[in-house]
Amino acid sequence: MNTRTPRPAAPPPVALLGLSLACLMVFSSGCATLSSVERGDDPNFATVMPPMPIPPEHNNGAIFQPTAVQGLFADYKARQVGDVLTVLLAERTQASKSASTSTSKEANVNMANPTILGRPVTRDGRPLLNTEISGSRDFDGQGSASQSNQLDGSITVMVSEVLPNGNLVVQGEKWLKINQGEEYIRLRGIVRPVDIRTDNTILSTQVASAQVAYGGRGALADSNRQGWLSRFFNSPVWPF
Repeated sequence: MNTRTPRPAAPPPVALLGLSLACLMVFSSGCATLSSVERGDDPNFATVMPPMPIPPEHNNGAIFQPTAVQGLFADYKARQVGDVLTVLLAERTQASKSASTSTSKEANVNMANPTILGRPVTRDGRPLLNTEISGSRDFDGQGSASQSNQLDGSITVMVSEVLPNGNLVVQGEKWLKINQGEEYIRLRGIVRPVDIRTDNTILSTQVASAQVAYGGRGALADSNRQGWLSRFFNSPVWPF
């Protein structure tokens, strides 16, 4: 006679799915809190070194050397890979939006008690098919949003690529260590050489496809960030 030990009942699949989802959200939220920005971790903002030129043949006995030539009327604006350019940050944005919706609907249906062979359909003197239906719906919704941003300062970037039309792709980052934290500014975009000023500067509003990032890390930045548990309860997946 074979005897089998009864196995414990497995939890329902719905409970396992909910538990797995909660664990996944908590784990992902915790990992997002531990991640931080590091210097040079993004190649889109890393320093680009100029290419090494091919050394020309040395002209012995001559005063003029091609490796040390400088045009008499040439300026020092950025034009080649590895050249530096100062971008003056003058970013100001302001947006506002408001919406209001109001709807109303009413419906009434009345159906008198029908008659069959000239007599109403009743039971114990009460009409059976006399029907009256009424309903009403109202909706009133309002919403508004406003946002403004301002960023002033300057950052010196390097030319990482010269496009076929002569435009320059610039990128770079700047880090500042202040007290118990660090702040960084990152910028990447495309500039036209004609927009570069005589002092080798350009406004950030003249940078095409600009990617500007400003942030920080340290004790002050951590104190202004919600914990992973608070962000989990404030996430859209939280059903309550």
